[in-house]
Amino acid sequence: MKTNTIITIGREYGSAGREIGRKIAEDFGIRLYDKEMLARAAKESGICEEIFESHDEKPTNSFLYSLVMDTYSMGYSGNTYTDMPINHKVFLAQFDTIKKIADEGPCILVGRCADYALESYKNVVSVFIHADLEARIRRIARLYDLTDAKAKDRILKTDKQRSSYYNYYTNKKWSNADSYELCLNSAELGIEGTAKVIEHYVILKESIKKEDRVL
Repeated sequence: MKTNTIITIGREYGSAGREIGRKIAEDFGIRLYDKEMLARAAKESGICEEIFESHDEKPTNSFLYSLVMDTYSMGYSGNTYTDMPINHKVFLAQFDTIKKIADEGPCILVGRCADYALESYKNVVSVFIHADLEARIRRIARLYDLTDAKAKDRILKTDKQRSSYYNYYTNKKWSNADSYELCLNSAELGIEGTAKVIEHYVILKESIKKEDRVL
């Protein structure tokens, strides 16, 4: 299968969003960017990769923390960035990298407000993957050998961080259906089933656009 579409995937923790994205990437023969976004943004911005990882989908509102972390940052030496808190520098560097990746062609971008960064692009399908809490607890407990209670705590904490990050940096609401083009429950469809629905949606959308151009 071929596609010219860029797919952004927002996801609840434990909903298998990354695995679903990987399956779609394999089927379409395109690249998936998850943590890879951080490494590339660090390299292109000159900011230490560890700083990207420490801020990954975690908004930092503490000015003191930002000031301390700023002493470890590199690059962005222009006056525009001199007084900017490090968490904002990291977001803007990542924002720029997402656009550069999208300009290179179709791909899968997981998290990091990619749908917001690319909202002016015409060939983007934004997807949000969710799942029932109990299904996510079972998955995380199995993957990381945790008790159900610890798995639940990790899920709630991670979802809160992702929600705060998304809501802080965008003009939309994390997990709200109005913020995305397509929302799917992976607990109902499974990884392969969810991937197939997204693939069929993308192919159908591309075919309709092609027909419209012909008309």
